[in-house]
Amino acid sequence: MAVDTHKLKQHMWDKLEEGPFIMIGLADGSSHSEPLTAQLDKDQVDTIWFFIGKDNRLAKGGSVMAQFVSKGQDFFACLSGSVTVDNDPAMIDKLWSKPAEAWFPGGKTDPNLALLRFDIDEAELWESDMSLTGKLKMLFGGKINASEEGSHAVVSNTIV
Repeated sequence: MAVDTHKLKQHMWDKLEEGPFIMIGLADGSSHSEPLTAQLDKDQVDTIWFFIGKDNRLAKGGSVMAQFVSKGQDFFACLSGSVTVDNDPAMIDKLWSKPAEAWFPGGKTDPNLALLRFDIDEAELWESDMSLTGKLKMLFGGKINASEEGSHAVVSNTIV
């Protein structure tokens, strides 16, 4: 069966809107991941943005791995790609919000503000839309069949 990448991306975006926190870290073998709040732009579905401080370890850019667990803990994603600082004033205006302002009291021109651009190259997605029977088996220690476990997809190219 063919994977509908557009539908998968939309589903992931919906989950990110409900709970926008992502663990992201440089894929350098020594840096720890950190939680950041995703800023979503519907016009750029293969890019996730973050407001960070210029002194944040991610500001140097490079290859990253990111993990996301939905608010309902029924959707999981592991994303790989690269990050760069992209302080485009138009994009900062577009993504700016009251929660961002809480972290940067100087507003959009705060001297420590940096807009981090995460370009997604590959994603692996899981959804645990387990059947009622599967959930009962899990509660009582029964064996879960493949038809009861949910879905999984690897998307190596997120461009529709």
